[in-house]
Amino acid sequence: MVCGGFSCSKNALAALNVLYFIVALILIGVAAYSQVVSIIVSLSLVGGVIASGVFLMLIAIIGYVGAVKHHQVLLFFYMVILFLLFLFQFSIACACLAVNADQRSYFANQAWTAASNKSLTAVQNKYDCCGYSDPIKYPHPSCAKLACCNNSTKPADPVCSDNFKPNETLTYNGICKPCESEMKEAIHTAFSSTGGVGLFFSFTEIIGVWITIPHFFNINYWSDDSNAVQKSERSFSKS
Repeated sequence: MVCGGFSCSKNALAALNVLYFIVALILIGVAAYSQVVSIIVSLSLVGGVIASGVFLMLIAIIGYVGAVKHHQVLLFFYMVILFLLFLFQFSIACACLAVNADQRSYFANQAWTAASNKSLTAVQNKYDCCGYSDPIKYPHPSCAKLACCNNSTKPADPVCSDNFKPNETLTYNGICKPCESEMKEAIHTAFSSTGGVGLFFSFTEIIGVWITIPHFFNINYWSDDSNAVQKSERSFSKS
């Protein structure tokens, strides 16, 4: 028998919001993992997915309460906010998937500039790299303790000095590679995985709006079985 009626839409909406809560945890987890992998925590697009995941979690709670209690005010705001969240999450996910290599490099460069020395040191230690694009020209945390500086048989590189200061006149021996080249794959993975997961789950939010509309107006979209049951219950009670 096809599911229909107020009770069915209520249960479906409640179950969907439980799913949304789980989806929100997945979104937050994937985006947070992407940031951990790339370490630089200022990737704004990935951060946008985390924000939408947190927001979806809150909306799921509102939707669940509204469905169980049939609270029309909550359901109305739930529908509107869920649709707006779909637009936001869909846009962010598409942006994550659409960025090219140059744009990813730009975002990473901006994040590098804004990051703390502690974060940059963690990046350099993880990827055994020095500086972002040009260790000689631009400032960066000390590279003296990196494995590339201490385990190389090449002549000493200026960037491996504790007292190194950016100077274009110095000769860069290339003992330690710039972090830009070492991080390319990780940053690409961060954007593609976050965008893919965000895009996939954003469409489930449209399903939520679609299920909420008949429940909000207390309309049976799927069958007339519930009306028949209600009539039989009234007849039975009168008898």
